[in-house]
Amino acid sequence: MATASKQPPAKESVNGSVRVEIFDQVYNLRGSDADYILKLAEYVDAKMRAVSEQTATVDSVRLAVLAALNIADEYHLLKRQLKSPASEVKQRASKLESALDEVLQDTRRIG
Repeated sequence: MATASKQPPAKESVNGSVRVEIFDQVYNLRGSDADYILKLAEYVDAKMRAVSEQTATVDSVRLAVLAALNIADEYHLLKRQLKSPASEVKQRASKLESALDEVLQDTRRIG
């Protein structure tokens, strides 16, 4: 399995950059968490390599765009899944509210 960096991330103390390798290209990225940056780079590298195995193109820009589309698709599917339970909870809360209103009306009639 490919990794984003063949060596541990190299931290430069001057500007806090991390050296990573994504699809055989070296990038110096800045951030406060070198391990997190490396993890993201490994994820992008893996996506690009998976796309390259499934397509005939060797153009790294096209591969990057296809990998970005795959990542965007994953993001939006997860976002939709996270919203779904919230809408279910709202529907259930609305039904419970209606049921409670009915019970309260009945008790007012009786009492």
